[in-house]
Amino acid sequence: QVQLAESGGGLVQAGDSLRLSCAASGRTRSNYAMGWFRQAPGKEREFVAAINWTGGSTNYADSVKGRFTISRDNAKNTVYLQMNSLKAEDTAVYYCAAKPYGLGYAHDEYPYWGQGTQVTVSS
Repeated sequence: QVQLAESGGGLVQAGDSLRLSCAASGRTRSNYAMGWFRQAPGKEREFVAAINWTGGSTNYADSVKGRFTISRDNAKNTVYLQMNSLKAEDTAVYYCAAKPYGLGYAHDEYPYWGQGTQVTVSS
């Protein structure tokens, strides 16, 4: 089992930056791909970004491309999501997730999930 814990959410203004962290514990292995998803009230959970186990391959949703950056530090078992130029429509609960092997873009590909952290962007 892999346990994931997100942190770093909060209330910010439009245009501000925020960095989310996701710490992995338990049966952690570096060869897990990691993803960030988000869910706004009344909407389905959507893919935000993913990174492979080496950190050499990443992918982003079109809505965040150029503003968000996913990275990881395998020595610390931690993945990050740097969010810049935040918009009101980025408001959501952000979840990190882990899956074995390669990148994944659908939430049902990921067997392990954190509890989520709230990000609220005021306009």
